[in-house]
Amino acid sequence: MAKKLTTAVATALVLLSAGCSKQSTPESSVEKAATEKQQKPNLIVLYVDDLGYGDVGAYGAKGVETPNIDKLAAGGVMFTDAHSSSATCTPSRYSLLTGEHGFRNDAAILPGDAPLLIRPGKKTLPSLLKQQGYATAVVGKWHLGLGNGSVDWNTDVKPGPLEIGFDYSFLLPATGDRVPTVYLENHNVVNLDKNDPITVSYHEKVGNKPTGLTHPELLKYPADLEHSETIVNGISRMGSMTGGEKALWKDEEFADIFTEKAVKFIRANKNQPFFLFHSYHDIHVPRMPHERFKGKSSMGPRGDAIVQMDWISGEIVKELERLGIDDNTMIVFTSDNGPVLHDGYFDQAKELVGDHKPGGVYRGGKYGAYEGATRVPTIVYWKGKIQPTESDALISQMDLYASFAKLINAPLAEGEAQDSHDFLDVFMGKSHTAREYLIEESVGTTSLRYKNWKLIDKASKIPDWIADKKMDVGFSNEPQLFDLSKDPSEKNDIAAEHPELVKQLQQKIQDIKQNGY
Repeated sequence: MAKKLTTAVATALVLLSAGCSKQSTPESSVEKAATEKQQKPNLIVLYVDDLGYGDVGAYGAKGVETPNIDKLAAGGVMFTDAHSSSATCTPSRYSLLTGEHGFRNDAAILPGDAPLLIRPGKKTLPSLLKQQGYATAVVGKWHLGLGNGSVDWNTDVKPGPLEIGFDYSFLLPATGDRVPTVYLENHNVVNLDKNDPITVSYHEKVGNKPTGLTHPELLKYPADLEHSETIVNGISRMGSMTGGEKALWKDEEFADIFTEKAVKFIRANKNQPFFLFHSYHDIHVPRMPHERFKGKSSMGPRGDAIVQMDWISGEIVKELERLGIDDNTMIVFTSDNGPVLHDGYFDQAKELVGDHKPGGVYRGGKYGAYEGATRVPTIVYWKGKIQPTESDALISQMDLYASFAKLINAPLAEGEAQDSHDFLDVFMGKSHTAREYLIEESVGTTSLRYKNWKLIDKASKIPDWIADKKMDVGFSNEPQLFDLSKDPSEKNDIAAEHPELVKQLQQKIQDIKQNGY
């Protein structure tokens, strides 16, 4: 009897054990799925505006200190031949988010009332990541257009970032030097008073607000004719605006407000993978850093804006550390194009530059065709995952799209991100070999990098306003060729010595435009 009882108990225990094992299988799967979800790295792109190759301490800056960015450089991959796709902001932003050159969609610098350049349905980096379970946000300067071409700022403003893959957006609708001078959160203007509707025009004057031309005595500093329309916060802007008094921004508050929104997004999504496109206004004009940053450099507002930009970057990293997610977050720090000193506002950027070289050894800057126009400081940092190194790999911001996709094992559809290449190993510092060819766009021509060679094709349509910038843009009626291994500053045009190579590279530009890389 005892033997039978013992056998029965043993049998029951075996069955109970088996039953528990079967019941625990789904729970284990859930736990495993949750763990895998948590293991997907967070992705942050810190996208600075008009920051030149030499504007960061790690890249040789003088007269300004950038300890937070230098820390990223010391702990990550610091690239010396990384490029924005274009010498101007709109095409570069378009390219980063779509993985294709701006010329494929006629991307150019947009007016403040332009329609959304990336149309709903277009495959984008945020939409790809969203499909893979990421929370997605853009905070800061947008300048990719909004709506369908006739925006009513007093109602829902769409389509916009939310229609192309972002879950959350908090924006400057265009740039700091253009109206409307209001924040746009998701689809709506922040603090809008329905009894004080906003009207914006880029064709005629609206309302009675003073302008830089009629009331120069109200300005914090003067501006050129292009930037001398509606005055807001002591700064004259491009375009005409009336209404929305309670919604108007104060330029000096950008750093705190945008940082707060970025940090809030990070905190809200700390337990799931997220993608943050933190698109800085700094160091774009008008340069109006917060009072606490004034005088922190030797270069006036432009240098002080660099200090402010460094502070913002540090706050983001510190928040990741506080939350304990810095070891599961890849940070990419870069700029939308090269530097510019005078860009519409007389803020003494040229007078106070001193020994500082915004483009480093590289010639030119924003708008132009020389290397300084698109070769920008680029750092990839991932605590504990990336071995610190300096890389001379030729690489483009467009390559982030395919490389992020590889990182999280997300397949790309046919034709998606057509100009983007998977260089994940390069971004991780495991390889120093990337592109053989890379097109560089400017406002007057197209250039091509091929290994150590740089071809600047003959200029086509050069905008009239470029002369006012007094920039060394490199536009010519004849193609120019440089050997960057011997002449990084592009001082010695050797096109006449290599006519066959010039023809080959000109043909390669056309082939890439028509057929891709």
